Amino acid sequence: MKLRVLAFVFLWLVVDYFFFTAVRTVSDSYLVYMAYWLFDIGLIVLAVIGFMQKKIALVTRLITILLLTFISKFFTGILLLGVDLFRQFSGSDSRNIALTGSLIFLSFVFIVLLILVLYQSRHHYKIHRTTIFFNDLPEAFDGFTITQLSDIHAGSFTNAKGVQKGVDLINAQKSDIIIFTGDLVNNKAAEMDPWIDLFAKMKASYGMFSVLGNHDYGDYIAWESSAAKAQNLVRLKEIHKEIGFKLLLNESVSIQKNDASIGLIGVENWGKGNFHRYGDLNKAIVGVVNEPFKILMSHDPSHWDAVVAEYKPLVHLTLSGHTHGMQFGFEFMGIKWSPSKYIYQRWAGLYESFGRYLYVNRGFGFLGLKGRLGVWAEISVITLKKSTASI
Repeated sequence: MKLRVLAFVFLWLVVDYFFFTAVRTVSDSYLVYMAYWLFDIGLIVLAVIGFMQKKIALVTRLITILLLTFISKFFTGILLLGVDLFRQFSGSDSRNIALTGSLIFLSFVFIVLLILVLYQSRHHYKIHRTTIFFNDLPEAFDGFTITQLSDIHAGSFTNAKGVQKGVDLINAQKSDIIIFTGDLVNNKAAEMDPWIDLFAKMKASYGMFSVLGNHDYGDYIAWESSAAKAQNLVRLKEIHKEIGFKLLLNESVSIQKNDASIGLIGVENWGKGNFHRYGDLNKAIVGVVNEPFKILMSHDPSHWDAVVAEYKPLVHLTLSGHTHGMQFGFEFMGIKWSPSKYIYQRWAGLYESFGRYLYVNRGFGFLGLKGRLGVWAEISVITLKKSTASI
């Protein structure tokens, strides 16, 4: 992990310096030079401060600006390198100022295009289908389907048609159960008020279940009183019920099908670092400890690495969200990358360790960064299958 981070930082510095040589070709102003470097340094310092103060939305926005400029410089740098190589073969001693200036201008155009894609993609939903095989899955649940949602962040929504599109896609999956793994709002329960009726249209034959995420507790804003903050959480829990969710607060339920059952566990938020640890798996699992198969809903995937992956009794499948895939990156032909990977070891998709599985949803909504680029809003459809190895 550290080597990859160092390699990325080294590449970043190389690209930045190479692009700076282009700036130096078209300008001899030291003020321009200072502004060039202070821009990056300033954003990095602010991002570090924001991370230390848990201002994740601000950190996401700052890192995205840095990445947009890096991508633009990287691709423009490739063109610039091509021009330099041609210049060497042609015997020219110096860069053409007009051509170099045009490439710098092209980099700004590229940034604008990236931003336009970012803003237009807020409700570009992608359905990720995953099938997981288990030896000890009860026969009755062979083929059981789960639609997982996470990180709705209703306070960021402005487009009713876009949100409706997502809800329609959820219902179109006709899954047996719908699971929501936290962060219904950004900070306040009232953010969800305009959207309750819309999300209440979601339906699943075996019910809908939810847990809380770190943003649901109202920890990131100042309240006029502790009583107001507490009442906000009470109201948020009521909204879960109004939508149709059974909110699991360090508790569990059994899902019955024919003559078999599986355990569904929901913990409150449990996160690494400075994130609160309200979750209590020991308490939550009590009601289903004897179930032959268990699914855990836990908002933050760091809970899986720190506790769940080696927890006894075995928790077969954990469903999380939280990372958003930082709403920025790329996924192509099985290769995926996001700056989120430098913060979270498990940041998107399916992971496995000794027969225990974790699925990290990329999020339904958005926060901080007002859109997505490369890591699209996700509706997860997970199919549980009985492993033939046990038959």
